Amino acid sequence: MSTETRIVFIVSDGTGITADNFSQSILAQFEASFKRIRIPFVDSVDKAHEAVSNINQAHQKYGVQPIVFTTLVNPELNAIVTKANGLILDMFQTFVAPLETALGMKSTHAMNRLHHNADTEAYKNRIEAINFSLAHDDGQSNQNLAEADVILVGISRVGKTPTSLYLAMQYGLKAANYPLIPEDFERGQLPKDLVPFRQKIFGLMIDAERLSEIRNERRPGSNYAKLDNCRYEINEATAMMKKQSIPWILTTSKSIEEIATTVLQAIKSDRTILG
Repeated sequence: MSTETRIVFIVSDGTGITADNFSQSILAQFEASFKRIRIPFVDSVDKAHEAVSNINQAHQKYGVQPIVFTTLVNPELNAIVTKANGLILDMFQTFVAPLETALGMKSTHAMNRLHHNADTEAYKNRIEAINFSLAHDDGQSNQNLAEADVILVGISRVGKTPTSLYLAMQYGLKAANYPLIPEDFERGQLPKDLVPFRQKIFGLMIDAERLSEIRNERRPGSNYAKLDNCRYEINEATAMMKKQSIPWILTTSKSIEEIATTVLQAIKSDRTILG
């Protein structure tokens, strides 16, 4: 490993996904190389000591203190991990202590509190949304489209499926996605199944060069992946969206998170993970 690469540990009593995402946002502010290692479910003394051992071994191996983001609410476990030979960034202590003062109350200090929502209505809605998005991926079904919160349209390989699933998993939105194909361009009309739900449609678009690269990874040398064909499909899809007054976004240099946020703004949804 390059000596310029810094080891980063994310230690959590839950999945560590939230802490991982937060740490990634923080580290992105620095022009440096990082290797992030997530240590989830640290909910016992033995696991806390094992985490410390991993951190210390990394210090010995690379000769520099690892950066350690922690979200351990149990004081005993937190005390163990803070003794590790690393730069300890206690995310709960940073935010919870000031909030306790501001709110005039003590936090619950309950492990995995964020994930104790499996029986809530919001959680059930999220599972239902995921099932809906899977059933309506790539135009597989035209049933129950009236239930969709949003219908993503676009030509093949512009990011419809990952965006639909992200909206379902993170926000509980029933997101269908539907492909625009050459037959639609020849008719100059939206697929007939979508016409009644035009107000729910949001388009995804991409640069021709990038689309050609992506398609060549899937079907090398095919007409499907040729730059001229990609340009044709993009031009036709763009013209159709403009004609139908469908809002759309260029996804070429945007992350799934950015795309999803734009979609949420467009459909004026204020949903969060917890609903």
